[in-house]
Amino acid sequence: MRYCLLRDQDQLEFVAIPADHMYQLIALIRRLHKEIDKLTAKSKPSIPVVLAECSDLEIHSTDCPIIPGLQYINRLESSFAEIPEENYPLISLLTEIRAFQAQLEYLAEELE
Repeated sequence: MRYCLLRDQDQLEFVAIPADHMYQLIALIRRLHKEIDKLTAKSKPSIPVVLAECSDLEIHSTDCPIIPGLQYINRLESSFAEIPEENYPLISLLTEIRAFQAQLEYLAEELE
């Protein structure tokens, strides 16, 4: 398992994700940063900044939660699905998010 440290406005959080999928998470977040300004909807979701990734983690404070990767992607998908976008092809971003979501769902099923 790897951990990705994200900063969303003033909040820090770790996303726990299988090591083989960390690259995909970071690439997805970078792509969302690239595309977010192209959206014409008035309200846009906040996209976190990737600060770091690590293998071992020992947290001594509850101020910085560890969020399972699938839970994080579900939250991300939900925030983008709610955008009332009419001009930008939002479906392409949602497709990328949902493809990654499906991979993480499959991994979760395999581990059960």
